Amino acid sequence: MTIQQAQTDVDQWIKTVGVRYFNELTNLGILMEEVGELSRLMVRQYGEQSFKESDKGKEIADEMADVLWVLICLANQTGVDLTAALEKNFEKKNVRDAERHKGNEKLK
Repeated sequence: MTIQQAQTDVDQWIKTVGVRYFNELTNLGILMEEVGELSRLMVRQYGEQSFKESDKGKEIADEMADVLWVLICLANQTGVDLTAALEKNFEKKNVRDAERHKGNEKLK
């Protein structure tokens, strides 16, 4: 699935099953919630915190997909073509960071 196809599929789902988009500020709040859920699992799996009973059955991949879903909703609502935006971001990083990380002793 391409990013463009994901944007189209999410839009179709929202307009049929989901009835309509939540407003942009509601979706921003939902995005923050989803990032928090992803963060909780990441710090338990890769950090020092131990798992709680309520974490059972939750998967990092599913939480990442939830984050992506809401981000796609926001992109659709605000007219952002995520494919074009990501391509432009690569161009920016390739210019700005072309040599930046090669000399970083922390990365060796």
